[in-house]
Amino acid sequence: VQLQASGGGLVQAGGSLKLSCTRSGTIFMIKAMNWYRQAPGKQRELVAGIDRDGITNYVDSVRGRFTISRDNAMKTVYLQMNSLKSGDTAVYYCNVEGYTDPWTSQTYWGQGTQVTVSS
Repeated sequence: VQLQASGGGLVQAGGSLKLSCTRSGTIFMIKAMNWYRQAPGKQRELVAGIDRDGITNYVDSVRGRFTISRDNAMKTVYLQMNSLKSGDTAVYYCNVEGYTDPWTSQTYWGQGTQVTVSS
């Protein structure tokens, strides 16, 4: 299984970007699809997640500005980022939590895409 993230770039504060992450390969069952980010000198943090029922969650700092979504086949997860701030500058990673069989959980990570917000 591979996760390919794209859509990062350089944007001015107040602008928007949309990240995509597409899965190749088969997962027995997907529990959730998430976006994490890691800024220089900081720990990786969960930004947004969407579970198999479509329930979403967000870190407080992005709620109301970012929207996570996915396709029905759960092959692609998106992160629409609006009203970007300099504090959103980070490498963004997609993540899929799933199962390889009914008893074995597995977490998959994409390669990361850089988002830089200039003030």
